[in-house]
Formats: sequence, C-alpha cells, structure tokens
Amino acid sequence: MTHPRRIAVVGAGLAAVSTCDALRAQGYDGELTLFSAEHGLPYDRPPLSKDVLLGKARREDVLLRPERWYEEQRVQVREGTRVRALRPHEGGLELIDGSVVGTDMIVLATGGTPRALPVPGGDDPAVHLLRTWEDAERLRERLLPGARVAVVGAGLIGAETAAVAHALGCRVTLVDPVPVPLAAVVGDDIAGALHLRHSAEGIEVITAGVERVEARTGGVLLHLHGYGEVIAADTVVVGIGIRPATELAEAGGLAVDDGIVVDAAQRTSRPNVFAVGDVARRDGQRVRHEHWEAAQQGGEAAARGILGRPVPEPGAPWFWSDRHGSRLEAVGTMADAERTVRRGAPDSAAFTVLGLRGDRVVAAAAIDRARDIKAARRLVDRGTAVDPAHLTDEDTDLRALLRR
Repeated sequence: MTHPRRIAVVGAGLAAVSTCDALRAQGYDGELTLFSAEHGLPYDRPPLSKDVLLGKARREDVLLRPERWYEEQRVQVREGTRVRALRPHEGGLELIDGSVVGTDMIVLATGGTPRALPVPGGDDPAVHLLRTWEDAERLRERLLPGARVAVVGAGLIGAETAAVAHALGCRVTLVDPVPVPLAAVVGDDIAGALHLRHSAEGIEVITAGVERVEARTGGVLLHLHGYGEVIAADTVVVGIGIRPATELAEAGGLAVDDGIVVDAAQRTSRPNVFAVGDVARRDGQRVRHEHWEAAQQGGEAAARGILGRPVPEPGAPWFWSDRHGSRLEAVGTMADAERTVRRGAPDSAAFTVLGLRGDRVVAAAAIDRARDIKAARRLVDRGTAVDPAHLTDEDTDLRALLRR
C-alpha cells in the first residue's frame, strides 16, 4: 500500500495528538500538520475542571506534549488556524482566510461544543461554559470565597466543578432535573452514593430543571421548574454535555449520525477522511465514547487504518472522575447488564458494583477501589465466566478469578 505523503489533522485535543504520535511510532515518514483553532500548544482537558480551577496547574503543566516533541516528531502545529471547509475530492483543506492547503489524507478531531443553557437568559455573561483553557481562566477568577455559585448539570463536569468551587470556599448550589445523575452509566448504587456526597459536604442539591435566567446587578436569578424558590447566584456554570462538532463533516458530505460515522479503523464514508475522538461514533455502536482513553485509542486505530494495518478490537470503555477527594472509575456499559452485585457496602467510603449478563461481568463501577476496576476490566475483556458469590466475597481477590 502506498502511504499518503501529506496528512492534515484538524483539531488539537488528545485524539489529534494521539493520532500524530501513533503515525510516527508506526513509521510514517511523510508531512504531518495539525490545525488548531486555539492559540498555544495542545493541552489536556480533564484537569480544567480540577487542578486548573483549583489554581494548582499552569498551562505548561497540562500540555499533552512538550514543545520539543513536535520538533522531534516533525509535527507542524498551525496555531490559531481555523479550517472552513473540507475539499477531499480536490485533496485539500480550505482555511478561514480562503487559502487552500494541499493534503492527501484528512483526520477530523474536532471534538465537541459544550451545550449552552437553552432557556431565556441562558446567554447572560454570568453564565459560564467549561471546555477550553480560556473558559477555565475566566471561571477561576469568579470562584472566590463566599461567592454564590450555581452549577447546572450534575454529570461529570458539573459534579467536579461543584466540588472544586466548594473546596475554594464558594457557596454552591447544584441543580439537575434527574434525581440520581449518572445512574444509567454506573448504576443506582454508585451514582446514588456519589450524589449524596455533595449534600454531605455542604453543597445544596436541587432536583429541578432551569426555566429561565433573570439578570440582576452583579449576578443572576435562576427560576426553576416546579421549585418554589428562586436561586440567586453570582456565577452560573453549565455542564449539560457536549454536541459533536460535525459542521465540517456535514458540509463535506460525510455520513453523520450523532457524530461522524466511522468504521473500526476510524475511516469515514469518504476513504481519505478519518475521524477520531468525541466527534466520532463507530458504526453499529449506540453511543459515542467521550472519554480520555477512547480518544487515545481512536488515534491509534486511525493511524493503523491510514497505514493499511490491522486494527485490534478495543477493550471495554473506561473512564474516571474525581470529586470531594474520591475517585470514581467505571469500565464497560452498565446498561448492558441484566443484574448487578455489590462488593462492599454502599454506606462505606469505598465499594464496587459489578454488572452481570449471565455468568459474565460486562461492566463495573467503583469508588476508590482501583484494584477492583483493574481486575474487572480484564474480566470484561476476556469474557471470563464467574460465580457471583466470589464477586461479592471481599476475601476473594478478583484477580484470582482470571486464573480459574
């Protein structure tokens, strides 16, 4: 197979950098250009809602690769360069200034756009989204001791931000219309225990949706559906998910369905265009995996696909989240389970829930039990038959079940 001479990667997140890294590691020797709409070198996003907001990490601390790496790997980074259109038939990309850059292969790593609060007043200056370094900088300036902070959305980003704001001395209110957020992902027991910790730490938790945002001098009032009181806040943080940034793909005629549709090698409906990261959805899978490891694996798969090499089947999806000094880890998809079993008590500081289909573990979630998740991940990937009694017996090392 003839390898492309020039590859253009559109985007600058983990999936984009992982693609470049994997291409060089697998021997690709052609031109490699990364187009970033942001200024500065690519950085990691998970720390934005944790150490960056806490003021513990500077931008250089969260860079995905040091500057010398791009020089050593001959990856040209075009900072502050937005791509306006794909021209796959003509072998190029059209930039925002109208110029056209020639390329033989395109990798779309455009990520996602945070969903804005879709209510009247949702665009008030006191309402913040959190996706970029600049978003985090603006928000950090507002998270002062005593500040009234309302967080809308109790998923991963919202929960982490609420925990950080509380740790910084803010008076925090967490609003979500779902009584137990994340239950569909990690199960009722883990999700319930995590959500209760907000109240235990002193965060006001309200189960309601936002009806409108009313501007007030120095802040806003949140009017909620079916809730008698109005919530006064100096700052509102919205964490209600992302929308895949598929505009370039749609305009370029690629197949799009809740993300850019790709095969196992991350190839889109056009053979010389690949897609990786949050924006991509593998054909036949119900959901996109918006997690760190999925972005990394997608980049590695795309590199293999571009170079005409076999792509190994990825293992079960895994992710983590930190809040209130504890770590949530989950592997697999709990919705695939027919039933769940517990390892440890929900009222303890740390416990694990495993999802079973028949006699096989298909998912697991845990609070501060990294060893359980490490073993459960291997059980899921191997499809090992297990006795549920061994799973619930804390005297049984889960690793031992892999040898049976």
